Amino acid sequence: MPGGDRAAQEPWRMAAAALFILGLGDEIATRFCKQAGAATIATMLQRGLSCPATSSMGRLFDAAAGLLGVSEVQTFEAQAAIALQRLAHQHGQVAPMQAGWHILDNGVLDFAPLLSILADCREAAYGAALFHVTVSAGLADWVVRAASAKNISRVALGGGCFHNEILLSVLSEHLKKSGLQVLTAQLMQPNDSAISLGQAWIGIQSIKYR
Repeated sequence: MPGGDRAAQEPWRMAAAALFILGLGDEIATRFCKQAGAATIATMLQRGLSCPATSSMGRLFDAAAGLLGVSEVQTFEAQAAIALQRLAHQHGQVAPMQAGWHILDNGVLDFAPLLSILADCREAAYGAALFHVTVSAGLADWVVRAASAKNISRVALGGGCFHNEILLSVLSEHLKKSGLQVLTAQLMQPNDSAISLGQAWIGIQSIKYR
């Protein structure tokens, strides 16, 4: 996250990070020339300064939006993700990208192959549609493997990204076809607003079963 939390308000920063990871750091300054500090961000990435790592799905959406030129700067939370979903709906269904992700030896799900394609995509709506279905397929692959290894039959989907109708529906369909029971938010929102409720429940259970 180049610049820390500021990257959450400026998706172009996450796109710049993606370019750097893909070995395309030399393109950052020219590609985002309209953004003040683009050259500085490129230098920060090269030197590893103020660029904390993140595993946030929201930041992956931001990177995709920035690469596709959909949203470089946000004026409200999740603006980039909402814009991506709208474009994906407008385009319609596409097949997921074959080999659009890797599951590394340490268990990390890596979407670098998908981001590489988006970096060169000239049609934002197609890129948005491809992003949604490929991320859904990659997540499903990752979860199914982990569930099999741990002998798990139920999966809970939580987090603000599951406000995204495409991600929720396509991922749920993949998981159900694999024989997993999918649990989703019903009485509460799936985002951070429900964290305190979950913490309270865990606290009650820990006291109850001492």
